[in-house]
Amino acid sequence: MYEEFSMLSENASEVGISWRGQPKVKRSFFKSSEGFSISGIIWGEGSPQLVLIHGGAQNAHTWDTVALALDIPLLAVDLPGHGHSDWRPKCDYTPFVLATQVAEAIEHWAPEAEAIVGMSLGGLTAVCIAADYPQLVKRLGIIDVTPGTDRDKAEPIINFVSGPEVFESFEEILNRTIEHNPTRSESSLRRGVLHNAHELEDGNWAWRYDVGRAWKNENSEESIDFSELWNKVAEINSPIHLWLGGAWSVVGDEDIEKMKNLQKELVVRKVEGAGHSIQGDKPLELTELIEELLRS
Repeated sequence: MYEEFSMLSENASEVGISWRGQPKVKRSFFKSSEGFSISGIIWGEGSPQLVLIHGGAQNAHTWDTVALALDIPLLAVDLPGHGHSDWRPKCDYTPFVLATQVAEAIEHWAPEAEAIVGMSLGGLTAVCIAADYPQLVKRLGIIDVTPGTDRDKAEPIINFVSGPEVFESFEEILNRTIEHNPTRSESSLRRGVLHNAHELEDGNWAWRYDVGRAWKNENSEESIDFSELWNKVAEINSPIHLWLGGAWSVVGDEDIEKMKNLQKELVVRKVEGAGHSIQGDKPLELTELIEELLRS
């Protein structure tokens, strides 16, 4: 039987974190003003000092190793349509829509957080929150994304999430995940699939996230265009740190320059050996960067 917090000792062991016993961690649920349930994982005791927002086709467990390494009270949110959060009608998962939903959850669970960190789609969502709900964002960490990210830059990700919606076995869904994540260990990907997929009544397996997003299909008329979010970047007043994958990234040099033009105090760091999902490839290095952000 799958128990979502039963594998944390494996996370710790894999990267050399001292295991001091099962941490204080729980899953919680919040109903938004629209009536949708939003889920999150709350680590530690007391008001969360940090909010973590995952990328598209991920879930809050992508942060498990980082949360163990940080060892502070924090909140990891399941974006709408992901993890244990409700799916939205018409596959409506733009950063603008997600920001409104997630901001309500942050106001409920973590109104005094010292920083918000978002990766990929979660990073763009965090940009919108920082611009539109500045009282919630004292510091902003963005992992490997900017409004300049487009279909060409995100092609490896789109290729992965554009795969089958149903798999005949756990091994089949795991093998596809391994094929598209060559820098990750099989054990970490196995945990990831267990968190991000579930067995159906007929014995097949399917992802937990809403796979109906039209932009993942290369034949779709709907393209990836986040350029409107450059205006949001310009409106942010809190310190911003941008962290990039050194092995491969969905951020171009021109995107970094535009970010620097809009945010003169922008801090940019590149994580060698990491791809787009820095929290999965180099969680301890990301932990150090988050600690740097919290000290800023």
